Amino acid sequence: MTIPAIITLCILLLISYIFHLTAAKTNIPAVILLLLLGWIMRQFTIFFDIQLPGLQSFLPVLGTIGLILIVLEGAFELDMHKSKIPFITKSFITSLIPLIFASFALSYFFQWYGMQNGEVFSLKKGLLNAIPLCIISSAIAIPSAQNLSRAKKEFVIYESSLSDIFGVIFFNFIALNSIFDLYSFAHFGFQILIIIIVTFIATISLSLLLSKIKNHIKFVPIIILIILIYSVSKYYHLPALVFILMFGLFIGNVTKLFHFKWAQYFRPDILEKEVAKFTELTSEATFVIRSLFFLLFGYLLETEELLNPDTFIWAVAIVGGIYFIRGFILLVLRIPIKPLIYIYPKGLITILLFLTISETQSISFVNSSLIIQIILLSSFVMMFGIMFYKRDAKELEKIERFEKEYGDGDVNIEEEEIEMEVINTKEKTDTEDSIK
Repeated sequence: MTIPAIITLCILLLISYIFHLTAAKTNIPAVILLLLLGWIMRQFTIFFDIQLPGLQSFLPVLGTIGLILIVLEGAFELDMHKSKIPFITKSFITSLIPLIFASFALSYFFQWYGMQNGEVFSLKKGLLNAIPLCIISSAIAIPSAQNLSRAKKEFVIYESSLSDIFGVIFFNFIALNSIFDLYSFAHFGFQILIIIIVTFIATISLSLLLSKIKNHIKFVPIIILIILIYSVSKYYHLPALVFILMFGLFIGNVTKLFHFKWAQYFRPDILEKEVAKFTELTSEATFVIRSLFFLLFGYLLETEELLNPDTFIWAVAIVGGIYFIRGFILLVLRIPIKPLIYIYPKGLITILLFLTISETQSISFVNSSLIIQIILLSSFVMMFGIMFYKRDAKELEKIERFEKEYGDGDVNIEEEEIEMEVINTKEKTDTEDSIK
């Protein structure tokens, strides 16, 4: 059984790599294909009566490690500069405001529906079940933004990473407090202060290790230390994703600090090379863990849950409401709505948070069928939105203004991309006219 299992796992990961390569051209998120592949494997094992017990317990472990690596990988790609402050501010707003507003709106709706059906519960219980449905999944959003322009890609990375962080902090704050008073908010502020101190010390220490270790085995121990610091922080209910994001931002922008005298302690000439290698290794590890998580999640899906008609109308209504709020916020902030409005998927972080809700805090009609359908619907909206998104002249003008205002200063590259797209569109139109 061992050898066939290894062969199957290798084939599945190679297929996942093919999905990863083709996603850029097809605009079909690899996540959907991985879920489908995992579900097909489940039907295969049922047909041949192959028993694979105990796989459910691996899902939270893979999900947690995957979340750490995905946020870390995304943070490596972010370029920090003073000119980015308005850009970061808007991504901050679009990640926080819709999360809070949609969570409370959905929670009150759950309460109202519960009372209509004789199920009365508190606002806290409603929020615990609503918050996971309102968080952007960086595990799905970041890979799906690879074909967007540089500024929009960075916007998606910032927004989805911050949404994960704010969502987890908000969820933990609600879950760990039975009474919301001055003391609970003061304790929350103290936790934020502690994680900032931990982040500062850990970031400096890990960066020194990265530049000082001469042994050829150095990156895996550092990744293990990152996971360990995250896990210990989570154990003490600290917002551990703040550490992951800040460490990634520091490492990804470390070359901009080399002109400071204190930066010489990091041996800049060596650190720059090691950071490049570390970034590559993190990307490789992220691909493996993310693939395994969604393959396993697809494998554990029940067909009855996917096709449950009782929850489907709920799922459509919730997804529609969440996208309406997102579109309104983008419109108010004067951010080009297309295609960013479509990139609002639910996924890994949604699953992880629902797995942590105890039976006493769960709501009967917010079940696994509803969660799965919302995840799939939001992924399909993103997929078809990106696939059929076409830029007209007015949209290109908005994009150009967005790039100039919030880009990284390398405007010429973006202008050339826009100009090339206009040329390609014109050539395509001329070709069609000539054929006619």
